[in-house]
Amino acid sequence: MKLKFLLLALSLAGTVSFAQKVKYSKEEVKKMEQYLFNEGFNTPSTRKTSTVILKDGSSHKGFCSKTDTKKGQIFEVTLKDSLTKKNEVFDAEQIAEMYIYPSNAEKILKVGKYMGNVRNYGAKKLTKTTNSDRIYFINQTVSLKNKKDDKEFLMQVINPGFDDIISVYHDPRAKETGGVSLGYGPQLGGGVIKSYYVKKGNKVMWLHKDDFEDNYDFLFGDNAEFMKKYPKNSVEWDYFSFLINEYTNMSNG
Repeated sequence: MKLKFLLLALSLAGTVSFAQKVKYSKEEVKKMEQYLFNEGFNTPSTRKTSTVILKDGSSHKGFCSKTDTKKGQIFEVTLKDSLTKKNEVFDAEQIAEMYIYPSNAEKILKVGKYMGNVRNYGAKKLTKTTNSDRIYFINQTVSLKNKKDDKEFLMQVINPGFDDIISVYHDPRAKETGGVSLGYGPQLGGGVIKSYYVKKGNKVMWLHKDDFEDNYDFLFGDNAEFMKKYPKNSVEWDYFSFLINEYTNMSNG
């Protein structure tokens, strides 16, 4: 008898869950597929002046001649003074935030990558790939891929402007979903970034697309209106940047 009751309860729960699934129009899906994050860059320009702000409040300017990384994340920065030509070396533990420019070589590569995927034409803005503004990095204590010991790194914020509740950081080692190439023409489909580092409250984690559903309630579950409009059984990882932006707007009223 108890077994029958349990099976009935599970069946009803599944029916309710299925009934709550939201169907979006083509226009809504197209809007949700828009990539709203900034482009992630890994190589700093050595010809433009970078700014490093230490935890003690002091500010240091110079050409970023070198960055040392672990799994792609910056743990040490070398600035060369434009006048004295002397190098100053800073550990991530010393730095609160940093502003650097992306190298022209990396921007050119990213433009080529953008033009090589048809999906980008409707989902991304080329201007973010050719961005000439400074890139913002902030000190964060994180476990790389949720596996290593916690350590301080300088991580690029890729959702400035809507990062007041959930901050998203560039994962330099992130892979992308595959697409189909027909001969020498542009790739069709694919090109969706598979992972980011995400901070909400005091928790910073590496978020992979395969773990998105498991962490959906943690990210968005404190906003009932959002969860009703975008239940996790109705959305996809491809909409991640839109969902972060929409959640932020709805939470801020």
